[in-house]
Amino acid sequence: MSSKRVFESLSGLLEKMAFTLVIFLGFWAAVANANLEDLELEADKPLMRVALSQEATIHCCYNWTKKHNTLWIINIHTSNNTKITKTVNLTDSRMKSSNESNCHLLYFKDVRLNDTGLYQCQLTRDSLTIFTHGTFLQVYIPLQKTLNLSESVKNSIITAEGVLLLMCVLIPGTMLLCKSKRLKELEKKKGREEENIYEGLNLDDCNSAYHQIQRTNQQGPYQDVASCGEDIQLEKP
Repeated sequence: MSSKRVFESLSGLLEKMAFTLVIFLGFWAAVANANLEDLELEADKPLMRVALSQEATIHCCYNWTKKHNTLWIINIHTSNNTKITKTVNLTDSRMKSSNESNCHLLYFKDVRLNDTGLYQCQLTRDSLTIFTHGTFLQVYIPLQKTLNLSESVKNSIITAEGVLLLMCVLIPGTMLLCKSKRLKELEKKKGREEENIYEGLNLDDCNSAYHQIQRTNQQGPYQDVASCGEDIQLEKP
């Protein structure tokens, strides 16, 4: 009987503890919702790529009328897929934090490769902690120029390229025009030569010669000697 009473007392105690825990969680959620009613997070710039040793400024903007504390943190992803979260060291002379209206600014004088990471604002009020969306800062090494040319040299190169391109277009076109002109002149010269062949001929002489040939063909190649009125002397063999 004693063990049964102990079990019943423990069961009653657990029920009371569970009920108390539910009430506490409900109260805490209500307080948290009341604190978050006035909080409005604005969109942050997701990615910022900055060359090595250049300046960079990260913004963290929100609206919250209640009193709170703001802290900059950085999330660094390691090679073994783990995340390290730490507070930004504002004592570094390269970094400076400032406030503008509803935005907090984190300024880098010259970024380094180890500054790469996700930067967020940590907002704290009592036991409530909220993180902004954050901006991922990527620091890269720019490519070195193989040829360091001045602007005047670049302009001269562009001008020379334009002149060469113009010559490549004009020279073949001019050659084609000259060739077509030469062909036309040859055709005209050939036509004039054909006309000159017929200019020296007299049509009347051609007609008389033609009729004489016709009469000769009609009379035949041989004539009777007796029919000739003139005395013809035959040569002796």
